[in-house]
Amino acid sequence: MPNSVSAKKSLRQNGKRRLRNRSQRTSLRNVLKKARAAAAEGDAEATEKAFRLAAKRLDQAAAKNLIHRNAAARTKSRLAKLVQKSSAAD
Repeated sequence: MPNSVSAKKSLRQNGKRRLRNRSQRTSLRNVLKKARAAAAEGDAEATEKAFRLAAKRLDQAAAKNLIHRNAAARTKSRLAKLVQKSSAAD
């Protein structure tokens, strides 16, 4: 348990940040799942729309240091490859 006033405040701040980051990370994962599901489904228009949203959310998460910028770039690259592969199959 924290003893000093600043340590107590830091504990409160960490708890708030953890909850906020957790919900944002969950939201990001759900968007990515929807994009992958749309690519697997094969509807080109829905896939493109889902990919654009996922790429935007990845960039936003990287800008807020929710995930590392290289991790965001890597995920976008893999998602783009998946989208391209699914559109070529049509």
